[in-house]
Amino acid sequence: MTRMELVQGNEAVVKAAINAGCRFYAGYPITPSSEIMHLMAKEMPRVGGVFIQMEDEITSIAAAIGASMAGKIAMTATSGPGFSLMQENIGYAAMAEIPVVIVDVMRVGPSTGIPTAPSQGDVMQARYGSHGDYPIIVLSPSDVLDSYVLTAKAFYLAEKYRTPVILLTDEIIGHMRESVNLPNIERVEKNMPILGEGRKLHYTGLANENGFAIYEPEKYERLIKRLFNKIECAKDVISYKIENPDAKTMIFAYGSPYRTAKAVLKIAKNVGIFKAETVFPFPERALKKASKDVEKIIVPEMNVGKIVNEVKRVVGDSCQVVSVTKLAQLVDPQAILKVIE
Repeated sequence: MTRMELVQGNEAVVKAAINAGCRFYAGYPITPSSEIMHLMAKEMPRVGGVFIQMEDEITSIAAAIGASMAGKIAMTATSGPGFSLMQENIGYAAMAEIPVVIVDVMRVGPSTGIPTAPSQGDVMQARYGSHGDYPIIVLSPSDVLDSYVLTAKAFYLAEKYRTPVILLTDEIIGHMRESVNLPNIERVEKNMPILGEGRKLHYTGLANENGFAIYEPEKYERLIKRLFNKIECAKDVISYKIENPDAKTMIFAYGSPYRTAKAVLKIAKNVGIFKAETVFPFPERALKKASKDVEKIIVPEMNVGKIVNEVKRVVGDSCQVVSVTKLAQLVDPQAILKVIE
């Protein structure tokens, strides 16, 4: 039986991770994600799990990947600069097909930036941060309840498809507190053999087939296409919500700006929202269908305008696409209302 609780966004991530079966956490403290690490240090021993503070973010994700290979459901969390340090190992996990959940509580950058200010500047890094061609799943919560539900989904998808999954939240969502009714979460099952068991495995990060390194372009292409297809063809990866679908103006929102979009909906007439809970793979088909009779799409972001380019790519010349941006602060409703008017 569920009950109302006053929960912080970062705390919701921890609650969901533990309920989903996470039993290994490795991390390094960094604002504004530090509460996740602090709570994991407290809660992991209580459920028979392992918590370890590493010397930096490179070793943090490496330890989480190693724990996953050893049979544990594992995660790590970080912010801006730490997320940059994790990129090589994210690519490694994608190539070696090792499930791991990475939480990035975004803050202003580049470099040290403003550690306490919100941002969505990492959104394209989440997709393309590591080198080479690889698929990735990126989920984007908009509130505390989303943080809980999408964290659980991140573990489910990571284990089912044997892939790294990124939960892309931000300082606003991570630090806000809301009264929520947290649903029960079904525990995730490990979906890969423990290292040393089952088929012969090849874990160097080299492109491989059946446990043996490959060098032929044709075999490599087949491998990469398989990695992409297992995610992009899956029906349970992409999630989104559409509000007021018959409106002539649509707000495409992910993360914190969705909250602004909801405020606009209470003020403006004939406005709808496309809320992207899965940012990557990008919800192309759903957006194209939703925008069929739309005259204008407004894309609010806490960056210089990044996902707006994905929206433009998908809808083409079928309607006007307008970028509304704010840096180091949430997009306010008036900025969107000006575009609507």
